[in-house]
Amino acid sequence: MDQVQRRKKGASAPTMIDVARTAGVSIATVSAYMNRSARVSDELTRRIEAAIGAIGYERNAIARSLKTGATHTIGLTVADIRNPFFTDVVATIQQVLNSAGYAVMLCSSDENTARQDEQIKLLLDRMVDGLIIAPAGDDAVMTRLVKSTRKPVVLIDRLNAGLDVDAVVIENATAVFEVIRYVIDLGHRRIGFVSGPSVASTGRDRLAGYYEALRHAGIGFDQMLVCNGNFREDDGYRAAMRLLTQPDRPTAIFSANNLMVIGALRAIRDLGLSCPDDVSVACIDDFSWADVFSPQLTAVAQPVKEIGEQAARLLLERLSGVAPPEPRLVRLQGELMVRGSCAPLS
Repeated sequence: MDQVQRRKKGASAPTMIDVARTAGVSIATVSAYMNRSARVSDELTRRIEAAIGAIGYERNAIARSLKTGATHTIGLTVADIRNPFFTDVVATIQQVLNSAGYAVMLCSSDENTARQDEQIKLLLDRMVDGLIIAPAGDDAVMTRLVKSTRKPVVLIDRLNAGLDVDAVVIENATAVFEVIRYVIDLGHRRIGFVSGPSVASTGRDRLAGYYEALRHAGIGFDQMLVCNGNFREDDGYRAAMRLLTQPDRPTAIFSANNLMVIGALRAIRDLGLSCPDDVSVACIDDFSWADVFSPQLTAVAQPVKEIGEQAARLLLERLSGVAPPEPRLVRLQGELMVRGSCAPLS
């Protein structure tokens, strides 16, 4: 108690030696607990944590990282944190990594490759132990940065040409093929496609699924039915307006992500049209609140929790040295959620 009182008077900052003395354990045991370099029993862990609280010990993360070469921090950069898909994936990644003792530094590139590159440089300068990246697009600077770092890197949602690293994605082309085939089975032939940017693998793969579904059904491709919405709500609105103001407008619209479909629905409203009576609507990326739409939205649900868990697991395996030397590509399946926004063509 006298020792604790002296510390409160501010005589000097508590040290690991003080923690060990108060807990009645060795300095080596305290070090193993602090740095997670060896297993510490539950009983000793409780004693150490009680001692830390009693004397007000604060670990010096910078000093520890200089000594061990590890910061127990992971850099995470996503293409657009405003997108509910990324928000949900980030929440899962953070939960898994926090449980493993890692903090997460989050950045959002806003679908801008130059900003993405600056963020990756910043995270590496902060000595993160690894990176999880949802690329804004294929980018030579990012490729060089990732190849030059010795830190483990995991890509999520999107791949990057020229990078052989662990990645977790869904079967985008297959997912879009299935939903377009469903719309075709309802009798639609003129199906507008609000696409993502071609610099993103998801933009290319989802458009490829659309092409393949048309080809499979014997429907000719019409370039006038494809408009780029850049994965953004406002651009999705403008793309849908272009599609729906054509003399021979589409009877159905597919949006290549969830933000653009909001823009498409706004365009339908502003043109005085009705969904699904005048135009059927479907998209990829389900919303947790999709059932509040009227009509409820037909969408491909991505396994967001599994994406986050798998990405975090792959990174933790790299960090612990148990991962195989070759990169691992995890491809997950989406699930078509049929709801009321698509109707048979009358």
